[in-house]
Amino acid sequence: MAGHNKWSKIKHRKAVVDKRRSKVWTKVARAIVVAARHSGADPNFNLSLRYAMDEARYANMPRDVVDRAIQKGAGGGDMSQYETVRYEGYAPGGVAIIIDALTDNRTRTAGDVRLAFSDANGNMGATGCVAYMFQPRGRICVAPKGVVEDALVDCAASAGALDVQPPPARDDHDDHDDNNASPWTILTEVGPFSAVREAIEKAGYGIVEAGLTMVPDTNVLVRGEQAKGVIDLVDALEDLDDVQKVYNNADIPDDVLAALG
Repeated sequence: MAGHNKWSKIKHRKAVVDKRRSKVWTKVARAIVVAARHSGADPNFNLSLRYAMDEARYANMPRDVVDRAIQKGAGGGDMSQYETVRYEGYAPGGVAIIIDALTDNRTRTAGDVRLAFSDANGNMGATGCVAYMFQPRGRICVAPKGVVEDALVDCAASAGALDVQPPPARDDHDDHDDNNASPWTILTEVGPFSAVREAIEKAGYGIVEAGLTMVPDTNVLVRGEQAKGVIDLVDALEDLDDVQKVYNNADIPDDVLAALG
């Protein structure tokens, strides 16, 4: 029976991972379609398309799926009128939330986002209510295997990075499999992002994720039910088809995350 329960958990976990991957691919494909339609199919002259294609690569999205999305956008195969829209608000505990979406129906998307806030005891706010607490940044996550701190810092700094942050310290109870270990994080201004990423790749480091993000100036410590409310709200927002990115300034301690599962 124990073996059966373990296999059930493995199957459930695989199903969750597959579902998340499918969601990510769908959202990245939409971003590629919109970028190609607005500014053409050549990523050398279309920065938004290049960023979307990079995101597809780090998400292990098949090349033929990427190519079809580009053709769909550039060739006029998708007649949906998608537009970029940003929503802002507060999660439990006063945590600031920013949501970036691509939608062909503002009324539907705004209603879905508002309901997610309401269900999590948060509050959807007016435009600009929390954006001032964040700064646009480039973020590059580097696999920790084989990283020598001084060499990585020198490489990133020479290319124009703002900061290099090591992975959190691991204790004796952590999984020490490098494939699952937390990455190094490199932050850049938006302008030098591509140059820094290319320098990191050229130096032979393994990039597991890279893209533009919103980094909070300060974080808000939350525990207990407030922490659960923040996690539930972020999960609900990320599960919405129209939502592309969700940013927040929550600081949830590791012991609280572990207790929440």
